[in-house]
Amino acid sequence: MRNDLHEANRLSWNAATVAHNSHKGDQAAFFRAGGTTLYPEEMDLLGNVAGLDLLHLQCNSGQDSLSLARLGAKVTGVDISDEAITFARLLSAESGIGATFERADLFQWFDDARSAGRLFDRVFASYGTICWLSDLGVWARGIADVLTPGGRFAFIEFHPFAMVFDASWKPHYDYAPKEPVAEAGVGDYVADSGAGLAVDGYQDGVVGFRNPHPSFEFNWGIADVVQALIDAGLRIERVKEYPYANGWVGFEGMRDLGGRRMVPPATMPSLPLMYALAAVKP
Repeated sequence: MRNDLHEANRLSWNAATVAHNSHKGDQAAFFRAGGTTLYPEEMDLLGNVAGLDLLHLQCNSGQDSLSLARLGAKVTGVDISDEAITFARLLSAESGIGATFERADLFQWFDDARSAGRLFDRVFASYGTICWLSDLGVWARGIADVLTPGGRFAFIEFHPFAMVFDASWKPHYDYAPKEPVAEAGVGDYVADSGAGLAVDGYQDGVVGFRNPHPSFEFNWGIADVVQALIDAGLRIERVKEYPYANGWVGFEGMRDLGGRRMVPPATMPSLPLMYALAAVKP
């Protein structure tokens, strides 16, 4: 584990989160009016969550957590960023949607949850999460340990194949590199994606954001993820790939097919841009 790099990423996320939320307007009003940030693919993986204890890993500023709570789940969201958790708690209070938000490094949170005997019917993680984790074995074992017997882990993530490209679609990075990739810092991907990620209407907010804190990414292959979950004792029930990215405009010339499903320019072939899996604890 690289707790030093996790800490560096915490600082980088604290800075970036302010910029991200500056583009999204009055989010509490959006939720009070019945808004949701969930996509059909996520609900297909999770199933009916009403009345279930649901753990949302790396929940960021809590928008998806509150969308799940509105569906009747008893939601606990965990994130390493102080800024994100502070925002999530305020958004919960101002929207009137109840959820619990806890700030912690995920690996430490798993240790504490084991000691306390905490269990959940569903565990959920989505979009740009595992690239911030230095050890997938620790991650997978943590998930298995906090699931109830018969509980389900639902996971949707950007496809690691797409991560070999730079923003102009040129091959630049190794596939699933063995060493962490140092970057200038978590960027303002909400500004880059516009209405794709600012679902209630994009606002200029912070302009020209430059993160003062570097970040470090761990880009895992699909086989790494699947094997880690199998080794942790979970049973893989479903694996699926998607030729689009929900909301995220990560590369030049991406087009919206409708429903904020972003695809490469028409001059390019279809590429896998997301994948999803569901796993169950026997």
